[in-house]
Amino acid sequence: MLKVQNIDVYYGKIHAIKDISFEVKQGEVVTLIGANGAGKTTILKTLSKVLKPTNGSVFLKGQDIKNVQPHNMINLGMAHAPEGRRIFAQMTVLENLEMGAFIRKESKSELEQDMENVFTRFPRLKERRKQIAGTLSGGEQQMLAIGRALMSKPEILLMDEPSMGLAPILVDQIFNIIEDINKAGTTILLVEQNANRALQIANRAYVLETGKIVAEGDAKELLNKDEIKKAYLGG
Repeated sequence: MLKVQNIDVYYGKIHAIKDISFEVKQGEVVTLIGANGAGKTTILKTLSKVLKPTNGSVFLKGQDIKNVQPHNMINLGMAHAPEGRRIFAQMTVLENLEMGAFIRKESKSELEQDMENVFTRFPRLKERRKQIAGTLSGGEQQMLAIGRALMSKPEILLMDEPSMGLAPILVDQIFNIIEDINKAGTTILLVEQNANRALQIANRAYVLETGKIVAEGDAKELLNKDEIKKAYLGG
């Protein structure tokens, strides 16, 4: 589904991502874990073409995306639920979800069915569908950000810190939803500060330190490694 080969990314003179390679296979949940500043968000922004690598290649479903414009990534089947939610705060919940489906050409009935699927997954959004999005709680805004991304019917969903700032009960709900989305057929690349929960639901994981991948493997095996526990899981 996604293959990253030897990418380097700079912020000005700062070498943020250093010769990183990894892959995400169709149907997987793959997580990137690491401390703040390790480069996780930078990688997702690079994949969705917000940032441009100075070296290396990214392939989506076998296609080199080097010359693809950022706004066309969603046409290729990739959606990005960014860190900080980035909803359209002055629009209603319904309008935000409609924006997620903006590029789609299907019939009105099919779009309405997908909207109903989002409301089934997030009943709170249905209750608040006419509410201005900026007045939602943090948890509700996170649900909206995910729902908006799902309205594009992505084949692969990039998720950046979906549990950030949420109460524990909402964290559980968000991770259950991530698993549900994956079981429904969407491949997921997850960046998550809550490394313990991310490793519990992922198939595979890559560990980043200062822009480099320092460990990779089966998520459950990494979850039980002493060095990973000490560094990232408080063990």
